[in-house]
Amino acid sequence: MRIRVSTKDTAWVEGEVRAVEGEADVAARGTVTENFKGFGACFNELSWIALQKTDAASREHLLHEVFSPEGLDFHYNRLPIGASDFAESWYSHNETEGDFAMEQFSIARDHRYLLPYYREARAAHGRDFTLFASPWSPPTWLKDHKAYNYGRLVWQEDHRKAHALYLSKFVEAYRDLGIRIDAIHVQNEPDSDQKFPSCCWTGERLGLFIRDDLGPMFDARGVDADIWLGTIERASFNDWVAPSLYDRHTRARLGGIGFQWAGKGAVQRTHQAAPDLPLIMTENECGDGANSWDYAHYVFDLAQHYLVNGVEAYVYWNLVLEQGGISTWGWQQNSMFCVDVEKGAVIANPEYQLMRHFARYVRGGAAVLDAAGRWAANTVLFRNADGTDVAVLQNPLNQDVEVRVGISNAVWSVTLPSKSFATLTNRDG
Repeated sequence: MRIRVSTKDTAWVEGEVRAVEGEADVAARGTVTENFKGFGACFNELSWIALQKTDAASREHLLHEVFSPEGLDFHYNRLPIGASDFAESWYSHNETEGDFAMEQFSIARDHRYLLPYYREARAAHGRDFTLFASPWSPPTWLKDHKAYNYGRLVWQEDHRKAHALYLSKFVEAYRDLGIRIDAIHVQNEPDSDQKFPSCCWTGERLGLFIRDDLGPMFDARGVDADIWLGTIERASFNDWVAPSLYDRHTRARLGGIGFQWAGKGAVQRTHQAAPDLPLIMTENECGDGANSWDYAHYVFDLAQHYLVNGVEAYVYWNLVLEQGGISTWGWQQNSMFCVDVEKGAVIANPEYQLMRHFARYVRGGAAVLDAAGRWAANTVLFRNADGTDVAVLQNPLNQDVEVRVGISNAVWSVTLPSKSFATLTNRDG
């Protein structure tokens, strides 16, 4: 059994561990998720722009490390429909006011940044991704506040049908390029009235739109993509999940539910209410651009919470940004990598080290195991489809700790340095 340990000062140390007698501090007692789909990230314009400010070899190495099966195997990925808050500038795919038939719909803008980014990542992976997409804002003329930021979708039938058609044509346009969009999440953060592209909904209206507008539009046009309730960023199950889950017609349309930010507070109740419904974490929280080791520990806590409460995929946000991680609208955010623009160098950040502890060894099709014991709150246990076991642990304390981990029919003694992450596995590589 081998262990990989990361601390603030030692990025990746490998070693052997020994089997011991006695009880484990953490061990599996059942299964939470039978078929974990995997890890991924979001394709955003500012990430691709940052990648262009390093040399081709460095860019290729980064993409291979993240997307290839020999690396992190990120294959459950997200795409914005129109501008996200990390677009170079705000846009939608149809700003021709009154074009309810969407005759002027075009994804021409995506050929500038998102499609080259996707294609190089796809080439590094070597196989098809699972790809889901969500809008941050509808076309501005469909909103009561005719701007990308703030406002709501005009709640009239012609506007709702036009927005459903807009989302349908997005899936169709990518299909025409040979790219499958597996799922549409109706709205990014539907309760956030932001200064970047956004659009506010209610839980009731999301359910009605899925049931009465988007579902029938997909049926009529033969759109082969699932419809997901997401991406939910609030903790209230009753406000944001129950209206869709408890309406049998809407529930029949749902391919799953996606959560991010404070939506983590609704995951447990949702999994309890609908254990057969796929749930995913759609956007890792983004920090403040400092890319600190302490924030990486916060991200471990996020991942542990989501994974032990039944999500089937965990999706990081911006893979790479320029140093400082500043957005078009002035918010600094973390990323797995930074580009030092002056030197053209790629810098690996603490959250890359953390995600490597998970994604390097846990593969699609793994089971997430239910952990028990005094160290269970700081451990996530997996069993890959090939039978190999993986335990990802953190030590949040300011002192070294010995932890006994029960996996692979034995108890293994591991010493976790203070403020560290560790992966214990019998998986090769």
